[in-house]
Amino acid sequence: MIVDTHIHLYDERYQEILFEVIEEALANEVRKMIIVGYDKKSSIEAVKMAQEFDFFYAAVGLHPSDVKKEKDLDLTWLHDLLQEPKVVAIGEIGLDYYWDKSYKVLQIEFFKKQIEIAREAKLPLIVHSRDAALDTYTVLKEKPLPGVLHCFPYSVEMAEKFVELGYYLGIGGVLTFKNSRILKEVVKEIDLKYLLSETDGPYLTPAPFRGKLNRPAYLKYIIEGIAEIKKIDSGTVKNVLYQNARDLFKF
Repeated sequence: MIVDTHIHLYDERYQEILFEVIEEALANEVRKMIIVGYDKKSSIEAVKMAQEFDFFYAAVGLHPSDVKKEKDLDLTWLHDLLQEPKVVAIGEIGLDYYWDKSYKVLQIEFFKKQIEIAREAKLPLIVHSRDAALDTYTVLKEKPLPGVLHCFPYSVEMAEKFVELGYYLGIGGVLTFKNSRILKEVVKEIDLKYLLSETDGPYLTPAPFRGKLNRPAYLKYIIEGIAEIKKIDSGTVKNVLYQNARDLFKF
């Protein structure tokens, strides 16, 4: 059994083919999917989809790239969504200095605020971090919570630091890219018990479908990639990553 721990299945690119995508996922052993929000609207959509399908779960939160647009400084909507029983995480939240470094302070403020909300709700974190390794680590180290570094983008050394804090590393389509040497090293060096499978669909489609719409069914290429790097059978990878997801998200 495979878990897609991070997908934006409410994206309009899925809507006309949604049932096809779901059937294809189930046929390829993807039996649970976490629909992840990045702002109020998408988080509401994630919850709605989780309510509609038994094998969907939701994560709700404010993405760092959207903090400038947020008018509700108390994140009242986030507190409200936590009343839904199929919300299994706060995310995706975090820090992103790739696009705009001018509002780092605001990003950190909302990041810390959502961590405290997760602590109160006793939910794990789904963390987005891009070009912000040290700040992300510093914030998480203050009061570590269970969680995952989604689409892990950093070195083996940083991976070891996050794992020491108790965080999982989300592994997706980037693993199959020709220029993914660093991520391959991370997968090789980090124990399987700290890894999770994810698509980040509709983005980061793995080879051989790179450039096309990402689908949960393609997670088999991630599983096979991890198995090849670690020189173990794909069945073992599937079983361990599934148990990792269960341990973190408490399905």
